[in-house]
Amino acid sequence: MDLSHPITMIMAALGLAVVALLLFDRLAPMTSGRLGLALEQRMSGLRLRHGSAEGLAMPYLEGGSGAPLVLIHGFAGDKDNFARVARFLTPHYRVIIPDLPGFGDAARDPSAPHTVEDQARRLAALLDQVAPGPVHLGGNSMGGFIAAQFAAMYPERVASLWLLDAAGTEAAHSSDILRHYEATGDMPLLVQKEQDFNTLIAACTVKEPLLPHGVRVLLGRRGAADFALHTALMKQLSEAPLLRPQPAYGAIPTLIVWGEQDRILHPDGAASFAALFPRSRTIMMRGVGHLPMLEKPRRAARDYLAFRRNTNTV
Repeated sequence: MDLSHPITMIMAALGLAVVALLLFDRLAPMTSGRLGLALEQRMSGLRLRHGSAEGLAMPYLEGGSGAPLVLIHGFAGDKDNFARVARFLTPHYRVIIPDLPGFGDAARDPSAPHTVEDQARRLAALLDQVAPGPVHLGGNSMGGFIAAQFAAMYPERVASLWLLDAAGTEAAHSSDILRHYEATGDMPLLVQKEQDFNTLIAACTVKEPLLPHGVRVLLGRRGAADFALHTALMKQLSEAPLLRPQPAYGAIPTLIVWGEQDRILHPDGAASFAALFPRSRTIMMRGVGHLPMLEKPRRAARDYLAFRRNTNTV
């Protein structure tokens, strides 16, 4: 190899840089993980902001301009679950992605209730500060349950809904994984030790999204630290009253998205949500599991943009 040739020198330098990054990822995974998440946020045009509700810290990501689009993560998730898909949304909307109390970088208070209604109320309090008035609301899994509950509690504040593999109906909860949880208390969303995060990702996706080693370590350690709290919160969530038909639901344009290979929440849940929301459109995503916005972010965003155009929502 002629190292004096400019192209060869550049390739050699790039190779050394990649090796250095891989070593850093392995030797300092927590720092690497935090930097990796921050880089993805920046690439999506998002900035970290600080908010609170009921005395509980609720940091959130914000980027873009225009009509507010608020996105709510699922159980064991956080605001970064939507950072990848936000890359295709911030050119069109003002995207707001909070951490719910008990998750991500939000406050932990084991003595506080964390029911679906409690989280919807806290979300409303946060939005009073950062996005008063109607918003377009989306949510995945537990976040979809909270979004639908929010729409029942505050229908005047919801311009449209985007429900991605949402919890909250009997059909959605009929999966083998949730039945196993009801019988044993064991499920992949409860991370007991750092390595269990890999089990969580495998259970939630068909083709695992690219997640560097440092990010997996960071999220695995955080999940293990939250194991006792999340075990209690999962019990509260499993005992939550299911969604019921609401007069307000009939007026809300709703996009229902479901991964056909979702193992956490049964794909039959899509039809049950379509029955709840008469002005809805349903998209079943082939080869996708529980996290469409992570597994197929470009397609998920494209479908959402088309939905917004076709429903003429402001």
